[in-house]
Amino acid sequence: GKVIGQVNGLSVSPMAEEAVFGKPTRITASTAVGRAGVINIEREANLSGRTHNKGVLILSGYLRGKYCQNRPFSLAASIAFEQSYSGVEGDSASSTEIYAILSSLAQIPLRQDIAVTGSVNQKGEIQAIGGVNEKIEGFYDVCKKKGLNNSQGVIIPERNVQNLMLKPEVIDACRDGRFFIYPIKTIDEGMEILTGYKAGELQDDGTFEEDTINHKVDQELQRLAENWKNYAKSSPKKDEA
Repeated sequence: GKVIGQVNGLSVSPMAEEAVFGKPTRITASTAVGRAGVINIEREANLSGRTHNKGVLILSGYLRGKYCQNRPFSLAASIAFEQSYSGVEGDSASSTEIYAILSSLAQIPLRQDIAVTGSVNQKGEIQAIGGVNEKIEGFYDVCKKKGLNNSQGVIIPERNVQNLMLKPEVIDACRDGRFFIYPIKTIDEGMEILTGYKAGELQDDGTFEEDTINHKVDQELQRLAENWKNYAKSSPKKDEA
C-alpha cells in the first residue's frame, strides 16, 4: 500500500569477515511547527555515527535552500529507523529520510513496495553509495518471500548503475517485469516514483507549480512559518528584570 511519512530504506549488515547482506529498514518522519529543524532520533539515542549525522545535516541544508529562501525555517521534524537498536552509520539513507519528511509535509503517501537507497547533497542531487548489489538482492529476497506482485522494486543512484552485478534470478525478474530498478539523479525524480505526483518546477515568481509535490511542501512550510510567527506574538513575555 501507501503510507504518509514512511518509507523503506536499504542497508547492509555484516555477517562475517568480508561478507554482508542487504535488508530493508522502515524509516519514519514526523513534522510540526517549531524551530528545532531536523531531529535525528538515532543521534539523540547515541545510535548514530558521524557520517550519518553529517547526512542529516546535509538534508537539512537541502530543505532550507530549496523551500526557505524568503521565510524562516519554522520546522521541527523527527526521523527514525524503526526497531533499529544496533546503530546507524553512513549517509546512504539521506535521500530516503528526505522522502519521508516531504511526504509528511505534503501529506502525500509513499509507496511501500519500493525500497530506497542513495546519498544526497545540498542541491538535491543523488550520489553514489556502497553495497548496491547486496541492497537490491536483499530487498528482492524479502519481496520474493512475501510474494512478488509485479510492482516491487528499488530506487538507486544513477551513478551506481555501472556497479551493478546482480545474481541471474534478479536480472531475470527485472527482464520479465516482476521486479524493477529505478536509477535516479535527483530527489524530485524519486518523489515522483514514490508518489505518482509531479514534483513541480520552481517558477519565475518564486513559487512552484500548483498541485505538485513541491507546491504542497512549500505551502505547508509557509503555514508552519505563519503559525510560529502568530504563536510568538501571542505568547506571554517574561517580565524584564
